[in-house]
Amino acid sequence: MGTPEGSGLKRARLEKNLTLEEAVEGLNAITGGATDTSSLSAWETGRRRTGLRNRRGLCMLYGKPAEFLFAHQDGHAGVQAALHQAQGTLMTRWADLVEAMTSVVTGAREHLVVTGSRSREKGYLAAIETAVAQNPDLVHTRVLYGPPSHPELVDHLVRLLELRDPSVRRRGARTLNLGIVDHGRTLERFFVASERAAVVPLPSLHSADGFDCGVFLEGDAAVGLVHHGREACAAARLLGTMNDVRELPVRRR
Repeated sequence: MGTPEGSGLKRARLEKNLTLEEAVEGLNAITGGATDTSSLSAWETGRRRTGLRNRRGLCMLYGKPAEFLFAHQDGHAGVQAALHQAQGTLMTRWADLVEAMTSVVTGAREHLVVTGSRSREKGYLAAIETAVAQNPDLVHTRVLYGPPSHPELVDHLVRLLELRDPSVRRRGARTLNLGIVDHGRTLERFFVASERAAVVPLPSLHSADGFDCGVFLEGDAAVGLVHHGREACAAARLLGTMNDVRELPVRRR
């Protein structure tokens, strides 16, 4: 950090005499996003990297260049910290991977983010539906990268919409956020993350087909993936109605 005031990002906020709450309000007014104070605080300390859209918004809000605001995130120390936090446990069996993914779902209390368009494991999808049904305060975000690969995923999305109305807000926030990203322009990402833990599936170590291995992560790495997914969904095309979901083509393999 180097100075009592901390990073350039934090110093810029203090120069404007803004609290975290005021800065977040100003940023969201610029970007149309839903950044919260915990995200801004993590960006200021360098625990997490700021996404492109919010970087642009913060440059506009503070009137400072990115090189000044985000040097602490982009420098060697920031990269090393991120690598250290991302260390996790490797799983090489399908059964262990599904069990770990399901444990992330059942352990979620505040946020549950799931990305990817290939899900079809029934027990795992059922666990997500149960979590959404049993915890009305749980904010669930699902990001598709291109059309679903299997009809089971479409059915799952329909059941989520039967459980919750995406337009309803609780404590000022939508608790169901479904979005689809143009897969032609963006690489597909696969992970499930809560505020406590995350699993990132990996290509198989046993064959040339499928994703039956993965990495289990905890702490700041998991929280970082939650924010990654929420930012991706905020920039995606929202699926807010039953018709939006039912009209999705199935990208059969």
